Formats: sequence, structure tokens, C-alpha cells
Amino acid sequence: MKVVHIITRMIVGGAQENTLLNCIDLIEHFGDDVTLITGPSEGREGQLLERFNHPQLKIVEASALTRNIHPWQDWKAYRQIKALLKTIQPDVVHTHSAKAGMLGRMAAWKLKVPAVIHTVHGAPFHPYQSGLARRLFVFCERVAAKRCHRLLCVADAMTDLMVEGRVASRERFTTVYSGMAIDDYLQANDHRDTVRKEFGFTDDQIVVGKIARLFNLKGHKYLVEAAKSIVAENPNVHFLLVGDGTLRESIVTQIEAGGLTDHFHFTGLVPPTDVPRYIGAMDLLAHTSLREGLARALPQALLAGKPVLSFDIDGAREVCITGETGILTDAKDINALSAGILELASSPEKREQLGAVGRAKCREMYSHQLMTERIRKIYREVLETE
Repeated sequence: MKVVHIITRMIVGGAQENTLLNCIDLIEHFGDDVTLITGPSEGREGQLLERFNHPQLKIVEASALTRNIHPWQDWKAYRQIKALLKTIQPDVVHTHSAKAGMLGRMAAWKLKVPAVIHTVHGAPFHPYQSGLARRLFVFCERVAAKRCHRLLCVADAMTDLMVEGRVASRERFTTVYSGMAIDDYLQANDHRDTVRKEFGFTDDQIVVGKIARLFNLKGHKYLVEAAKSIVAENPNVHFLLVGDGTLRESIVTQIEAGGLTDHFHFTGLVPPTDVPRYIGAMDLLAHTSLREGLARALPQALLAGKPVLSFDIDGAREVCITGETGILTDAKDINALSAGILELASSPEKREQLGAVGRAKCREMYSHQLMTERIRKIYREVLETE
């Protein structure tokens, strides 16, 4: 097949890594001709394409495709995408992210591309927006949904959210979990001693990890707040924050104000290929984001045999199951967050038990090869039936 993927920007992030792996798998396992159209990959998150890509993957930058809404710029981006698609003449256009999803689907539909697919990695509308912004994004998603043949979601919770927003009927959605290179996470503990030594962690210290950009809605402030009572009760608990972003200074200020400087450790910006190393050093993972389709950090930690503690948001409950793979708490519940971390920190047996169940569960769900097989089957179904 001739396949074009379109995404707003290729920063270091879950949706971007998912998309890149899908592109590479289509080339290597199916012999497809694949082009990736992306806007400028600007931001402190880092550029994913600088870290890894594939020599047969054609990468084209649409200079006007930017993340923020700008009517004239967006019109230019639409024209750029449409011109590129007209030249490429793809069998399939597969879009990702809100802006590229809207413009890409409109352009592909206008050109009568045989199969137009969109993946919802995270709904662009959420409770933390203004009412006007939420209505605008819902409206845009409804319009765009009429201009594609199939909608994919990375979690059942995303389908629920989109159906509740009346974006499209439930039968138009299919859940395809976001694949990753699972072997790297299955072998994460090979790095445990080396990384713990780098940070000065002793054998008796419990390392609670969090993997997320240091940005709004990622919830670092809730973890820092909870750390006050956690450290007071168990001084052996330390926190390892993997990632970087615009909120680093304010997070450091909060840590210092709480007298927790010696208990928090930052990796800074790391390439996706290094994430397994840091997970190997952890004893459990805390996910305190307020919105995220289904954070890759949860299955990544579970694949490494680490139990997870998460706020009950979006798709988290599909892998973080209390008493089975970890502990799920209400969002922003500092007391429950503290209690959960202390409970897991106090019992190596429970951590091992929950981690083992999670490992087995996610091993069956998150292979990127399986993800691509399912997606390509959907391409074929659309091409044969539409």
C-alpha cells in the first residue's frame, strides 16, 4: 500500500513514538510505501526524528502546520497538505493529533483518498478548558469525524469520551492499544544497579518514578504535595522524575519549599530509548496526570514488573487495576495518593505480585508489531468495503 501518516509535530511523546513505530513496521513487515507529513517539531520536549527513524521512511515537513490555532496559518497548512497528498496519491491517509487530524482528514476527503483513518490518542476537549474552547473542539471533531472512514482510539475510555461528546456513533470506533518496543521494558531491570548507582540510591531506598513532561495537567504538583507526608512517615522513599519542560522551575521551587530537595531527582530530557533504563531503577510508578488517553508510562512500568499507582483518569483504569496491577485513586486525592505509595513502599512482596500480573497482562496488549497488524487489517477492510 501507499500510506501517508500526518501528525502536527514529532516531538518526544507517546503519540509520536506510536506513529513512528507504525510507519516503520508498515515498511519492514509489509513492504509498504510510507510518507510521514509533520509540522515543525518545536518545543522543549525534544525532536523524536533526531533520535530514530528509518532510511525508507519519507519525511515531509509542512511548514504552516503548527499546534496553536491560527486561521490564516491553518488555511496555508491545509493547502500544503492537500498539495502533498495530490502529488503522492496515497491509498491510505492516517491522521494523528487534533490539528493534523482536522486538516489532514479534510484534505484527504476532498481528494477522495480511498481510506481515511484517524487515531484519537487523547481527546482535544476536556474539563480543564474554558467552555468556549471545549465547544469549539467538540464541533471540530464532529466535522472531522464525517470526513474519515474509521476512527481508532488508544483506549476504550477515549471511545466513551468521544461518543459522550457526540463526535460519532460507537460503531465507528475501534480500540487499538498504543504499541511499543516491549522487549526493552521486559529487560529494564538489567539496568537497575547501574542507574541506581548514578543517582546514589541505596538498596533499602524505595524509588517512586514519574514519567511525564513537566507541563500543565501532568500533575507533578500533586506528587510533590503527597511527598511531604510520605517522606515524614518513610524517609527511605525517593522520587525520580523522568522528563523536562516549562514547569521545571516552579516544581523545583515547590520541592524546596517542602524541604524535599534530597528526596527528588530529575533526569532531564531523555530519548525514548533511555526510558527503560530509568524504569529499571524504580520500585513503583506514580501517574498523577489529569488527562491523557492512556499514558504509555503505565504499561511501560508494568512490562518491567513495576506496580503502578494512578489517578483514575481517561484510560488508566484499563491497565491500573486496584489489587491486581496497582492502585487507582480519585484524581487530585492527595491523601489516597500518599496512602497508596506508602502501602506499596512498605511491601516488596506486594510490589512483586502486582508487577508480575501487570507484566503478563501488558505483554499481550502492547507489542507494536501487533498494533501495526491490527491497523493494517483495518486499512485493508476499508479499502475493500468503501
